[in-house]
Amino acid sequence: MDSANPLGEFLRARRELTSPDRAGQPWSGRRRTPGLRREEVAQLSGVSTDYYARLEQGREKHPSAQVVHALARALGLDTEETAHLHQLARTARGTVRRGGGVSVGPSLLRLMDGWHHTPALILDHRLDVLAGNRLGRALFAGMLDQGETNLVRFTFLNPDARNFYPDWDRVAKSGLAALRAGGGDLVNDRRLTELVGELSLKSPEFRALWARHDVRGKAHEAKAFHHHQVGELTLAYDSFTVDSAPDQQLIVYQAEPGSASQQALALLGTVAADLPILPTPAGYVT
Repeated sequence: MDSANPLGEFLRARRELTSPDRAGQPWSGRRRTPGLRREEVAQLSGVSTDYYARLEQGREKHPSAQVVHALARALGLDTEETAHLHQLARTARGTVRRGGGVSVGPSLLRLMDGWHHTPALILDHRLDVLAGNRLGRALFAGMLDQGETNLVRFTFLNPDARNFYPDWDRVAKSGLAALRAGGGDLVNDRRLTELVGELSLKSPEFRALWARHDVRGKAHEAKAFHHHQVGELTLAYDSFTVDSAPDQQLIVYQAEPGSASQQALALLGTVAADLPILPTPAGYVT
């Protein structure tokens, strides 16, 4: 995705974002290096400075699980970031191979189609929209009607996204961190590499945020929308893995009962009623 050394790049990015105070390292005066120094991470992790340097440089690609756990503790990584680091280490050892997406199961499509008051989407690890029920497709019509099926590409490259997402900065950071979380265990993923390359070339904001290596999977969050047909909505979403297709996520949106957003969602439902039943979004080949 970034290079042939994703493990080293993640370690370096998180090291540079970890303050000495957070790591319990006393210091005074000016520091030439942002965040922690290599020797400080090595000392906190119980490894030699040379070994840690080789990890960052990609000359060492086989850290043990114990070393990875110690590095995560030294860098103050949370649960998701720690899992991501372990996944990068396994990928570096060549033990993980996961590839392209699969089609959405017909039973799941039927289930979603019965939700008349709840927008729902199926996403893959690249945050491509694989399918959606009527209300979900109506909510994201401003994106899907333009032939765009990737949420991150829409967020960073389509000018309409800044109007659609009133809190664009937060949505951009969240989406990119979710892309990191979903794609961390992939190797030789041509489509993901192309997506990251395109966004890096065309969006300075994407380049800056991608270099941070933030990791945060989609779970639960409230999100504000400005829909071109029904106006303002604030919807909470929950994310569920699909056991029959681990590469897929089911994203379900809900409005607060009795709120103006629920009324706007009901109005959107009248628009959604005219949509055909559960097509796969244009441009996506399962």
